[in-house]
Amino acid sequence: MTDLIQILAAADPHAATAESAGLAETFGIHTSHIIMQAISFSILAGVLWKFAFKPVLATMDEREAKIDSGLKYAEEMKVKLAEAEAEKKKILQEASVEAKTIVTEARQTAEARIDKSVQDAIKAAEDITKKAELQIENDRKQMLAEARSEISRLVVATAGKVLAKELTEEEKSRYSESASATLV
Repeated sequence: MTDLIQILAAADPHAATAESAGLAETFGIHTSHIIMQAISFSILAGVLWKFAFKPVLATMDEREAKIDSGLKYAEEMKVKLAEAEAEKKKILQEASVEAKTIVTEARQTAEARIDKSVQDAIKAAEDITKKAELQIENDRKQMLAEARSEISRLVVATAGKVLAKELTEEEKSRYSESASATLV
């Protein structure tokens, strides 16, 4: 059929347009309807573009930007987390070194205090020993004095019994002094 139209168009240019116009009407094609539909489609496409596609595309661009921003933020947070972990390790190492230093200082301080306490205890023990020796010496002297006194009394009593007479105070004193001199 198109061949026939082409043949007719080649033979008579006016006849071909009339023929094709008649043919279009034969098939129910009206050019005014096609033009109206093209205008309606253009208006509908413009309205859809302005109120549907444009906001949807803007929303998609916005969401894409948010997703990109979120991914960048996640990467930044990964980097910051790694930095924080490194900082944490560094701080823990410094704290460990500082703790070891503190423990060492505490041990040295404790040893120094123990040494001082030992020296103080030794000094106190020496003081106590000296006081005890002085007390013992004083007690010994007192016991010797008491023993001399008792021995003198016994010598006088014995001399009095041996002599079978009562001794005078002067004789008792002489015998006591003589006994005391002999004991020293």
